[in-house]
Amino acid sequence: MDMSGVATPGSESARPLSKTTVALLGVCFVVIVAVTFCITLLLTNILERKIEAQHTFRWLVPVSEESTDPGEWGKSFPSEYDGYLRTAELTRTKYGGHGGSDVLPAEKIDRDPWLKRLFAGYAFSIDYRDRRGHAYMLRDQEQTRRLTERKQPGACLHCHSSVIPAYRFAGKGDVMKGFAELCKLPYADARRLRDEKGKSLISHPVSCVDCHDPATMQVRVTRPGFLVGIREFARSDQPAPHLTSIELWRKGDRSKPYDPNKEATRQEMRSFVCGQCHVEYYFKGDGKLVTYPWSKGLKVDQIESYYDQAGFSDWTHAETGAKVLKAQHPEFELWNQGIHARSGVACADCHMPYKREGALKLADHWIRSPLLNINRSCQVCHHLEEKEILARVEAIQDTNHDLVERAATALVDLLDAIRAAKTGGASEADLEPAMTLQRRAQWRLDFVAAENSMGFHAPQETARILAEAIDYFRQGQLHSQTLRKK
Repeated sequence: MDMSGVATPGSESARPLSKTTVALLGVCFVVIVAVTFCITLLLTNILERKIEAQHTFRWLVPVSEESTDPGEWGKSFPSEYDGYLRTAELTRTKYGGHGGSDVLPAEKIDRDPWLKRLFAGYAFSIDYRDRRGHAYMLRDQEQTRRLTERKQPGACLHCHSSVIPAYRFAGKGDVMKGFAELCKLPYADARRLRDEKGKSLISHPVSCVDCHDPATMQVRVTRPGFLVGIREFARSDQPAPHLTSIELWRKGDRSKPYDPNKEATRQEMRSFVCGQCHVEYYFKGDGKLVTYPWSKGLKVDQIESYYDQAGFSDWTHAETGAKVLKAQHPEFELWNQGIHARSGVACADCHMPYKREGALKLADHWIRSPLLNINRSCQVCHHLEEKEILARVEAIQDTNHDLVERAATALVDLLDAIRAAKTGGASEADLEPAMTLQRRAQWRLDFVAAENSMGFHAPQETARILAEAIDYFRQGQLHSQTLRKK
């Protein structure tokens, strides 16, 4: 048999592998083991993160509708609670910020003296300070001279405290009845309310239970003022294409009132929970019932029309005698007129942007200006450099701030003109047109000055409002000057 093609001992084909080859095989084996180990770790980590993401929370301490202490919720939600606590920290932007110490924030009326004349005869002329974060909202309310030196009703607790258990107790289980009862009480009496066991029912600022269902953690609206107000707005038939649930309700069975907790989309609720308190409101009637004046719409002139029809004024101006209005903090109303609302962007998208912790996607509960968190608040949608985004925002705010200052100058000129006309013998009837113009102009100026975005929430609408304010101030000034010359 021909064996020429078969390797035999001692032939060159049967030589042992070289050291280099053995080393290379060893390296390959080690690499394969290492890669296999890394892939196993990766797959294990992915599996753990999937399991972690499926268990977004686990109650370590049970909470209920009576749990107003955010610390109790924080035992199960430590990240969110940490964010809540950070609202006490000092933060600043060009046109706003929060004080972060036990020292009260700076006085706006000292920085902008025209505010004292705007509010002459009203409590805001003695104490009107910069805003601070949610952690301070009850404390600051109780330290302001507007409360310590002037009488205030229990209605203030509607937005400055975690008050729903107190409403439930005062109304014997009926929140709306309890709401009415507490609104009409003097502030100190409402604040001292205790349950049958002597436990204080109002001890904390707005807390977790005010925005979350303790059983499901779903976002919800709890404030009676908003629940009534948004129903009235739904009935107004004013266009709201960005609020799809309201538009759908209007096309359906209108015999049942609109209920945001049942009908609003989750994205709408991420604005509604903020709109519970960041709104314009007034204390209605002798019962001082917190009321949102939305039955004619959410725009500044529609709310003004509501007040005119109701014959309502916040106070009589000390310098002129005009029946005038005080705007509160109409962020929700102005946001509704802006491009972000029309684009489906909620308040929480900018002020509580999502963040990642492990596999969890969490809303940041350090509620603050988006300008302090441009990366997660703005660049999700706007793919520009941070400095470019900041420059664009501040350009809008600079423009509106300039208009505010121009309107303030016109305010002072009008007040001086009315006082001069009075000194010259003009009667109240003679000055009535000027005082009507003062009411309209002050309302618009304050609507913007009291709103906490310096016009950014709706730049075009803000500019329109301030232009009208300047025009009304100047018309009133000219009318008064004409009287003085007679």
